[in-house]
Amino acid sequence: MNTHETWEPISSEHYILVTPEHHFTTDTILLAHFSAPKAKDICADFGSGCGMIPLLWQIRVCPSQIHAVEIQQNAVEQLQASAKRNGFPQLAIHHADLRNIRSLFTPESLDLISCNPPYKAIGAGLQNEDSSRKTARHEDSLSLDELAKSVRFALKFSGRFCICQRPERLTDAMNIFRQHGLEPKRLRLVQQRNNSKPSLFLLECKKGGKSGLIIEPTLLIEDENGYTAEMLAIYGDYKTHAEKS
Repeated sequence: MNTHETWEPISSEHYILVTPEHHFTTDTILLAHFSAPKAKDICADFGSGCGMIPLLWQIRVCPSQIHAVEIQQNAVEQLQASAKRNGFPQLAIHHADLRNIRSLFTPESLDLISCNPPYKAIGAGLQNEDSSRKTARHEDSLSLDELAKSVRFALKFSGRFCICQRPERLTDAMNIFRQHGLEPKRLRLVQQRNNSKPSLFLLECKKGGKSGLIIEPTLLIEDENGYTAEMLAIYGDYKTHAEKS
């Protein structure tokens, strides 16, 4: 293992390999919880990075089948190492470009797709010189429109598509997804504290769904006592064992 690689506990028995380039954040854990698959689902995480979402799905739900798709070779190798250490050979890990979706899946073969996409639009904000971080944070490698096309191809009719994004991209995301037949059905904003602005949104779309959006109560990460009870429940086993390490 390289000196910049570390194993972090995500439960009493499971670990994930992280690096400065490919690690997970609170956003990742929130999306894993928000998108939680059903036991019978065939699901995929698009742009998996180090693979936190597929690993949490496998640990907490163990759906019928999980696919992880990632374009960066070093991130794929991290996820492969994590899957091996945790004894998850059933995870289907794909080193692939989501824009070539037809080479990965047959049409309408997935019940659920999650994605933590690049937060910055093409040309927006300062460009990160590190290629790995640039790919993860900017839409140069995958725009929301390209993501929507791939999701539309692979997702079953009435299947669910869940993402997290920055609030400033909400109208872009909803407009683009609707254009591709992915109807926004459930929205939740996330705030650090009660008196702060939303820093994230979680959105669930349904392929071929009828119009009608449910806006769930805002998720607060912290209150005057630290993490809120809901956040501690979402962190669950991960938070308990991370603090002990």
